[in-house]
Amino acid sequence: MHPRVGARRHAGGVRGWRGGRRTQPQVLRDVARERVRCRRRGPESQVKPWYQRTLRWAQTNLTEKDPARYDAEWWREHWRRTKVQGVIVNAGGIVAYYPSKFELQHRAEYLGDRDLYGEIAKLAQEDGLTVLARMDSNRAHQPLYDAHPDWFAIDAEGNPYRAGKLYVACVTGPYYKDFLTGILEEIIERTSPDGLTDNSWSGLGRDSICYCPNCRDSFGQDLPASPDWADPVYRQWIRWSYDQRLAVWDLNNEVTRRAGGPDCLWIGMNGGEVVAQSKRLRDDVEICKRASIFMLDSQWRHDESGFQANADSGKRLHGLLGWDTLIPESTAMYDAGVPTFRLGSKPEPEARMWAIEGWAGGIQPWWHHIGSVHDDRRQYATAQPLFEWHEANEEYLVDREPVATVGLLWSQRSVDFHGKDSAEEVSQLPYRGWVDALVRARIPYLPTAEVDERFQVLVVPNVGVLTDEQIAQLQAYSGRLVVTGESGLYDEWGDRRDDWALGDLLGVRHAGKRLGDGTVTDWENYDSHSYLRIEDRAVFDGDTDVLPFGGQLEVVEADKPALTWIPPFPIYPPEKSWMEEPQSDTPALVLGERTAYLAADLDRQYAKHHHPDHGKVLANLVQHDGIPLRVEGAGVLDCQLYKQGDRHILHLVNLDQGGAWRGRLEEFTPAGPFTVSLRASGSRAQLLVSGDEVEVKEQDGWITVEVDRITDHEVVVLS
Repeated sequence: MHPRVGARRHAGGVRGWRGGRRTQPQVLRDVARERVRCRRRGPESQVKPWYQRTLRWAQTNLTEKDPARYDAEWWREHWRRTKVQGVIVNAGGIVAYYPSKFELQHRAEYLGDRDLYGEIAKLAQEDGLTVLARMDSNRAHQPLYDAHPDWFAIDAEGNPYRAGKLYVACVTGPYYKDFLTGILEEIIERTSPDGLTDNSWSGLGRDSICYCPNCRDSFGQDLPASPDWADPVYRQWIRWSYDQRLAVWDLNNEVTRRAGGPDCLWIGMNGGEVVAQSKRLRDDVEICKRASIFMLDSQWRHDESGFQANADSGKRLHGLLGWDTLIPESTAMYDAGVPTFRLGSKPEPEARMWAIEGWAGGIQPWWHHIGSVHDDRRQYATAQPLFEWHEANEEYLVDREPVATVGLLWSQRSVDFHGKDSAEEVSQLPYRGWVDALVRARIPYLPTAEVDERFQVLVVPNVGVLTDEQIAQLQAYSGRLVVTGESGLYDEWGDRRDDWALGDLLGVRHAGKRLGDGTVTDWENYDSHSYLRIEDRAVFDGDTDVLPFGGQLEVVEADKPALTWIPPFPIYPPEKSWMEEPQSDTPALVLGERTAYLAADLDRQYAKHHHPDHGKVLANLVQHDGIPLRVEGAGVLDCQLYKQGDRHILHLVNLDQGGAWRGRLEEFTPAGPFTVSLRASGSRAQLLVSGDEVEVKEQDGWITVEVDRITDHEVVVLS
């Protein structure tokens, strides 16, 4: 059994920065911590701040009952077993785990006079670990609301927004500007953490408008009556709301740096999916400009996106942050997902694959448990082998640059003003379809928020909203351009443009209408029982003249289309299932000298249904001689390629298992053998997972190695 222990009191005094100067105990303690760090990490760590050197993280997310049962020595030993370098410890906000001087900050129910947060932080500091004080800040209990109702968000009728029994605070009011900043200062004064982090910092989402006096005054005009994308005031409110969250970020960092020194950062936790970030009014581009480390709260695989979404998130965020910024990710050891079981254990293969895909995308590990005592103790065994492998191979997992010749354009603004309330369907599915097709074709790619000339091919997957500047950049782009759907049809506020600026570039004229509804076809309703006729054999090589479609199609005019649309016809009865109109002049794909325009939403359909024909068309549109990697062998592999000095590092993640069905992954299905060829030179190949060194063959500018077997993943180092 996991031990259960009673509460113990801690009588430590107040320590820390006061007015920018440290007390003598703080100086002595920091010297001791730095000695431990240097012994563990070598001389280089002496010049790196905590947010650049802390690669492995731990979090036991305390419940209100844990002050009565937290076994400090057991968890301290678990830190050591899992080789962590930093811990995230519950401190304050909704619930305080220390005896706060702020009477209205709710203390944990079983806290008494104990300083559980301070005790844990002290042990971690003695072990030379980085300490982040965890906040959870946007809600409060009844007494605080009763004392300051004007601090909280209200709806149009003046009723407070509530989450269960808690009240939701408004980001523009004194709760954030005065009350929470005072708590930040108190925590720093008591324990001098390296920094603070908050997983619930951004307040209400975009579907809930606050009408409190603070918002009315700050917005500067009448607030929108309701969430309505057709209302220009609501669209202005969206951008204003983003700015209010950024103001919280800036204010909190001003406070923590003033109280704790220049490296005492406040870091809001953020999700990994653009749609989710948009709904929470968190601007990824602007946040990444401010972030010296990105605390990624993306804890589990979603059925619709698969494990590969984690590597994509890492690459997308690194594209904003740079590749030298660390991205620790909270990986649930508890049974997160649908349904969620907070105190149950996630199957080890499921948690392992999510973490491994994160590493392939440049993410760092961070284990996460809910509560300190569990009847289901299987979750304790998951992190140790993962973290041990990460420590043994960390030199290959950081300080490297990705290698890819295909860029995948994304835009959070388009997710907002083009996707609107259907952002998942309109914006995310086309993007995800390209991700899955490129993964399946083993073509290295990178997400990009900018039109970047370093890519030989740039894909614009239904990015409906493009600014005038982005349009000009696409027109000037010198590589191969692949554009799909409604990309560029709308201005920066989501209004339809009078003239489609990309039309001349792509050689098409948009007719302003759409065919098909993209719904799943059944035998009685065949509105989407449509096909595409192959007019250009370069698009699809196979013994067929038609491809199944079933999606939506933008109606355009163009000369010599490569694919044309075949209108729907009956599925049932079979006597009626014949093409009434086997040929049309309606383009589905138009190829130019260096452009491709896909009017048919094959990208969205591939994300939904993974029809192999759709994926092959997408892959064929980006195939080019400059692709630096070839991997032969049966199975689905996510291939992520990096360069580190004179060596190449290739992650091969075996997706031929849990990614093929919904639910939790229960066991691994090994795959192989694979032949890996890289456009490079080298004479040595190490396999970091199997531990083998394999033969390298070099010919015509390519080096080739054999990988016999991949269970979950393999990392090939070529030098």
